[in-house]
Amino acid sequence: MTWLYIVLAVLLVLILLGIPVIRALCFRPKKEQTYPDFPVQCDEKKAVSDLAEMIRCRTVSDTDESREDEAEFEKFERLLPRLFPNVHKACEFTKLGKRSLLFRWKGKDPSVSRVLMAHYDVVSVEQSLWKKPAFDGILEDGVLWGRGTLDTKGTLNGILQAAETLIGQGFVPQNDVYFAFSGNEETNGSGAPTIVKYFQEKGIRPALVCDEGGAVVDKVFPGVSAPCALIGIAEKGLCNVRFSVEGKGGHASAPPAHTAVGILSRACSAVEDHPFPAHLSKPAEELFDTLGRHSSFAYRLIFANLGLFRGVLDSVCKKSGGELNALMRTTVAFTQMSGSKGMNVLPAHAEMLANLRIMCGESVESCVQYLKKQAGDDVRVEVVYGMDPSNVSQTQGEAWQMMKKAVSQTWKEALVAPYLMLACSDSRHYGEISDHVYRFSAMALSKEERASIHGNDERIPTEKIVQTVHFYLRLISQF
Repeated sequence: MTWLYIVLAVLLVLILLGIPVIRALCFRPKKEQTYPDFPVQCDEKKAVSDLAEMIRCRTVSDTDESREDEAEFEKFERLLPRLFPNVHKACEFTKLGKRSLLFRWKGKDPSVSRVLMAHYDVVSVEQSLWKKPAFDGILEDGVLWGRGTLDTKGTLNGILQAAETLIGQGFVPQNDVYFAFSGNEETNGSGAPTIVKYFQEKGIRPALVCDEGGAVVDKVFPGVSAPCALIGIAEKGLCNVRFSVEGKGGHASAPPAHTAVGILSRACSAVEDHPFPAHLSKPAEELFDTLGRHSSFAYRLIFANLGLFRGVLDSVCKKSGGELNALMRTTVAFTQMSGSKGMNVLPAHAEMLANLRIMCGESVESCVQYLKKQAGDDVRVEVVYGMDPSNVSQTQGEAWQMMKKAVSQTWKEALVAPYLMLACSDSRHYGEISDHVYRFSAMALSKEERASIHGNDERIPTEKIVQTVHFYLRLISQF
């Protein structure tokens, strides 16, 4: 009977090996709804020149407001009525607080409302590292240079250009449309929260909110060669944590066995050597299920059998770091460290700071407890600033279909997929009043262009400025 057992064992192994293969073979793209062409036009020269004028407003926000140039923000506000007279004629404008600009475009049926967002403040620049002046709005060889072209005056321009065009054509939306612009997003300011509070007081629950976030990108998902349009349906939380140790100070010639800096270094290594456990959130799960079906067979084998290969995927993520790893877990990035001011002086106090991006399903409190466990009893761990992850928006229903339709009609070759936004945006505040908050920067961005956001030489080709307007024309036309 020995041979029979051997045959049965071989058959069992083949079956066990065959099931994942069969699942991978069946893990094919789902049938997607096709959308008819929707040709649109706009004044392309105006779109480019208007954005250039916006760039020339140095609306740099700072956590220290005394370092901001308020005249530049006022200059930007005065610019909008001149550039978009139709919008200011057809829409009710309300300034809520210092940096909250709200336009209401009344629809035929005000019982439903939708919100298009952007921010008009920008981060600072180190001009010596730029090839062109950052605030001159220089147009050269079909490229517009300047801080804010991508983040996010380009989006704000796209929204208002589309509205200006449609109003000029006599279009009236079926439902109310709000344009909500904040001037202190980069500093986690009160601009967006003030607008959300206004909506709450008015009992307004938007059926769709669209803010900055994902984009149309290439080669970001393993095994997929087609461009991918990533729409954020949630964003990770943010937490800055201080680790500190009190030392005895004194002369460095007779140090203790472990100095305050040494204890902190050991804590740093312990945290980095024990990353947060991997967690497959709903946005990541939907991303893998959507784009994984378009991957090469080797990757489909993994994504079709995540229960079997999750450990392999986790190991790859830990070793590689980067965006894929950040998609799977709460990340910790140590960014600052300080000790004594003298090279031969033991520090009486040493500290280091870490920036956490918190995975859906976790919280500031749970993350701090984990860090305390890893850092040890000799290290004090405290929160400097923190906010929990956003709510997760729905990927079913009218709002999601509107987004998909406008994206697919603008970038016909792109695969549309939900994803988890790793950075933070103003849109997180809208989770209090809507289950349909989507994060999509309406641009096709190269790796180099994405790196220029908050970096050097931020710029945008003029055809992408026009594409952004086209996207909003198609989206608003559904409203």
